[in-house]
Amino acid sequence: MFVCPRCGARYPAEEPCWRCACGSRLDWDKPVRFDRESINRHDYSLWRYRHVLPLPAGAEPVTLGEGWTPLVPVKWHGREILFKLDYLCPSGSFKDRGTTVLVSQLKAWGIQDVVEDSSGNAGASLATYAARAGIGCTIYVPASASRGKLVQVALAGAHLVPVRGSREDTARAVLQAARTTFYASHNLSPLFAEGVKTLALELAEQLGWAAPDSIVIPVGNGSLALGLAAGFKLLAAAGVIGRLPRLIAVQSAACAPLAAAFAAGAAEPAGIAKGPTLAEGIASAAPPRGREVLAAVQASGGRFITVTEEEIVTALAELAACGLYVEPTSATVAAALTKLRAQGDLRPAERAVAVLTGSGLKATDKLQEVFGNKLPL
Repeated sequence: MFVCPRCGARYPAEEPCWRCACGSRLDWDKPVRFDRESINRHDYSLWRYRHVLPLPAGAEPVTLGEGWTPLVPVKWHGREILFKLDYLCPSGSFKDRGTTVLVSQLKAWGIQDVVEDSSGNAGASLATYAARAGIGCTIYVPASASRGKLVQVALAGAHLVPVRGSREDTARAVLQAARTTFYASHNLSPLFAEGVKTLALELAEQLGWAAPDSIVIPVGNGSLALGLAAGFKLLAAAGVIGRLPRLIAVQSAACAPLAAAFAAGAAEPAGIAKGPTLAEGIASAAPPRGREVLAAVQASGGRFITVTEEEIVTALAELAACGLYVEPTSATVAAALTKLRAQGDLRPAERAVAVLTGSGLKATDKLQEVFGNKLPL
């Protein structure tokens, strides 16, 4: 069942919908209980947790084996950090967690064509899974998006529509197409966040059914923060963990509406003057679920932190020297870790996880621009 958080209208899950008649987004409203005994231990993908995912009984998941990514200990400035390598999902980003659930439901509904807007990774993920499902796909992207992501979208067979201007201009452009074609929005669909919550379940299982003390994540529109919050709440309700981990949300200093609001004690994202940033994946000046993201971070006892472009570049090089080749958006978490260490905000005995969300192969053109004169090419 889908429910509107604004007017309370309810919609049956058997019928395709992506927003309420009042114009609001929708939430998924079907209580589930996590049960360790219900895990399919022969399935090494996120679908091992199918019993808490919103897919009708008998419907086949549209899957490429996403999830169950490595959790690797790395010495970071003298401190061990567990890096979750979610950039090793099939399309090269964590977005596959949400996309596999969303596209599985689209296929169950019989949807033939979809549109989406994306700064790159979500579009590449949707194009990949739509191809797997045989669903037609059109992706609206900022014209400035990394070339590697655009090529990935096009080669998957999706129709690519570059939009000049900001990420927000791209979001506005897709709404015209959404009048006649199903809008498979990763930012608005509750199904997407339901898939992302498997990251929390997976981390807990990899840690011997325990929660880390803190999780450092990049945050733009916030699907990763919302998914983790939902997943850990599910584990807490089942008695698997006794406390929620701190969510430490990282934004680029050039585009930090949530960090600004959090610092001011506001419940809604702050109005900001958006500047250029390498971290294109989190460069959202108007996150549609910003209120929820702020509340999730607050409830976890966490915080927001911002990083500069220079700090992102330094972190990119340091990660690569550790064998972790990621895009700039992912490097924001490493830059944040360096700041957190300097500020004394990671306690000596604290078990910290940092989620690396997107592959460096996605942004080879951008990385070459940044490091070109330092590389023997």
